Amino acid sequence: MSVVIATLGERKELLRQAIDSILGQKDAAGQPWPVELLVIIDRRAQAPGTGAAPATSGAAERAELPTFEDVVVPEGSSLRVMPNARTRGLAGGRNTGIVAASHPLMGFCDDDDSWLPGKLAAQVALAHAHPDSVGFGGTVVVRTEGKDIVKATPERVRFAELLRSRVHELHPSAMLYRRQALLGSVGLVDEELPHGYGEDYELLLRMAREADIISATEPIIRVLWDRPSYFDAGWRNMAEGLSYLLRKFPEFEQDPVGLARIAGQVAYAHAALGERKAALAWARSALRRDPKQLRAWAALVVAARLLPAATLLKIVQRSGHGL
Repeated sequence: MSVVIATLGERKELLRQAIDSILGQKDAAGQPWPVELLVIIDRRAQAPGTGAAPATSGAAERAELPTFEDVVVPEGSSLRVMPNARTRGLAGGRNTGIVAASHPLMGFCDDDDSWLPGKLAAQVALAHAHPDSVGFGGTVVVRTEGKDIVKATPERVRFAELLRSRVHELHPSAMLYRRQALLGSVGLVDEELPHGYGEDYELLLRMAREADIISATEPIIRVLWDRPSYFDAGWRNMAEGLSYLLRKFPEFEQDPVGLARIAGQVAYAHAALGERKAALAWARSALRRDPKQLRAWAALVVAARLLPAATLLKIVQRSGHGL
């Protein structure tokens, strides 16, 4: 089993918890699960006003990598720390790990999430039971404002259902993949997606187009919802990333409700940016396909300056959902 954590390496306490939760996985007999853990450290942010990564030699970059000498690595497992060798950001970091990994099954984990006991045992059993599927999820526990919200995942998610809904329960830290599919028929994480926005959803769409995604019903990961991600995108990133997604997947035209959902998100992003004309155009496009699309109505509220975008977003996040 190979696992990739793509990180800047600065949230050391949370990163350590993620590492321990992965190396602490046990099989059905209670024995440590052999894990190849790859921690990929992303390159530093570019200097202001430049479009390139800082000029850092390979040796100097390796010297900056964090070390985890005090981590207990069970017999049969390994822990490697590597620099991101590809495009700066989450997609490049994960792809660096996919290429460097050696096991047929692999998963990702964000540095502020943790795997719950039994995750690998449950998902590997699913992988054996469903040889035609290439992706496997599970129920997620979201920690927000001091309380846990259990987000049960559908046992089977089809491509058409992902067009209709993001299915947020299919969290990237919960997913298990067949590595050969990532290297072949499905493909790597899309590094051309603008700002990397929605890269996990884009990958799920390609995976579900290949075969249904199968999920464990028991909780398998805990996600810290309140903490901002180092790879979070802003409103501009959302607008450009989701517009790219619509161009890449013309199948959205087959589902007006799903297309309206994405258009509503783009409308809201433009409204948050103060781009009223674009917001109104996208909102009209969404509501023409689905008059009940709440994101589009929310965009109109923000575009009319009746409520700030940040305030409305916080209200939605408190419910344990995303906009």
